[in-house]
Amino acid sequence: MNYFKGRHFQQDIIIVAVGYYFRFSLSYRDIVELLRDRGVSVHHTTVMRWVHHYGPIFKALWRQHQTSHTKSWRIDETYINVKGHWTYLYRAIDSNGLTLDFELRKHRDYVAAYHFLKRLLTTNGRPDRLVTDQYRATLKAVKHLMKQDYLSKSAHQCSKYRNNLIEQDHRFIKRHRVRSASFQSIRTASATLSGIEVIHALRKKTRRELSLIGFSAVDELKAMVPA
Repeated sequence: MNYFKGRHFQQDIIIVAVGYYFRFSLSYRDIVELLRDRGVSVHHTTVMRWVHHYGPIFKALWRQHQTSHTKSWRIDETYINVKGHWTYLYRAIDSNGLTLDFELRKHRDYVAAYHFLKRLLTTNGRPDRLVTDQYRATLKAVKHLMKQDYLSKSAHQCSKYRNNLIEQDHRFIKRHRVRSASFQSIRTASATLSGIEVIHALRKKTRRELSLIGFSAVDELKAMVPA
């Protein structure tokens, strides 16, 4: 599938724009200025539309390219402000800190926790260890999944300190803020965070593999796009 067919700008320009936006804490106008220095004239609203359109696409492509991971997982959620209201970004990583999955939800409740955990277990199989916090809604979701045989009782651990790994991993997402304004809708927040999370996941994987070339958000996104 050609994800860039019919676009006014070339594929490389779009990938550079969204790659820089997802990787660094830049505004849309910052991206416009960077592109202008390279002889490309584009409006900041066009960059915004690219970000909202390609964030979910790169998330889907990233899922297709996921490699093996450890069977010890950490699950937690962090707060994201959307138009003055708190929403909740559910996240899962393995014991090496590599990203397994993520999802933005309007509420922090049993339904949100259940659907996130069920998809995680369905996609990645049964872990040997699943560490969560002591939030009641999450514990209720875990117990329900145990009854449905998605998870063994011995695998679940409820520990505040064992979850420090994912608490620290939240920092990149919390630190990555657009300087112009906060998120204005759950749809655009989810699309933008999808791209940010994908770049964060790819960067962690590159650092884990001790690549001699180093990390390039643009090169990683280009490698995911089908030829």
